[in-house]
This record gives sequence, structure tokens and C-alpha cells, in this order.
Amino acid sequence: MITPEGMQKLREEHDHLWRVERPDVTAKVSWAASLGDRSENADYHYNKKRLREIDSRLRYLRKCIDDFKVINYHPNQEGKVNFGAWVEIKNEAKGLRNRFRIVGYEELIGNKNYISMDSPMAKALLGKQVGDEAIVTTKLGDFVWKIMSIEYEK
Repeated sequence: MITPEGMQKLREEHDHLWRVERPDVTAKVSWAASLGDRSENADYHYNKKRLREIDSRLRYLRKCIDDFKVINYHPNQEGKVNFGAWVEIKNEAKGLRNRFRIVGYEELIGNKNYISMDSPMAKALLGKQVGDEAIVTTKLGDFVWKIMSIEYEK
């Protein structure tokens, strides 16, 4: 599962790699190969390695784009914590407040305030409403969090 914003980022990364980076690296490999002896040609070896990395990432992105199910906002989600929700929580005992968005694993990279839908926190919050308390069990013990607000990007 992925949010529409997450899918857009995957498509943009795929497009950038395919249209910008890959042609640039391919040109560098061709240039380095034209210099002759490839056995000691650092430019050739580095750029061939980079080309393999780009191709690997492109295959991965294509599979994600084809396989992931985009979860669009629906008015029925209002009032409850579901996939894609921005949730603000408070732990009164510790005096802590936190705000994050519940997303799929592929959206976590580079997004500071996102948590995985498979995390203990998300699992404890899913289906709850504003004012409900969620008990999150971790290795350090159980923590009680109160849901202060739930928002969705529409």
C-alpha cells in the first residue's frame, strides 16, 4: 500500500533515473570505453558500477509502481485512524506529544514524521478515534497515548 503522494515520488524518481541519470552515465561509460584499455580505467569501472545500480533501482521502482496499491482518501476515513492519516498523540505521564503520518515502508525514507503501518505504534492506533487511548507495547514496556487529532490529505 502507498499514498498517492508516495506513488508520485516513486514515479518522479523513476523518470529522473531513466531520462537524466542513466543517459548521462551511459555516455560516460561510452567515453571511458573509447579510451582503450579498460582493465585500469577507473572512470569506466566506476560508471559501469553506477549503471548497474541505476538499472537495479529502475527495476525495483518499476515493480513497486506496478504492484503497490494506491490508497486514496475517502470521506469514510474521517474520524478514525487509517492508512495515510496524520495523527497527533499525547502521553500525559511523560509529558510527550508527537505528530506523524502512517504510511507504507517505501515512503519512510527521507520523511522524518512518517511511521510504518507495520510499527507497534501504528498497529495500536489503527481504527481508533480522537479521544481514544492506545496502549503501545514495546521492549521498554507499555505506553499509553491519547489521540488528540486525526487529519487526512485530501
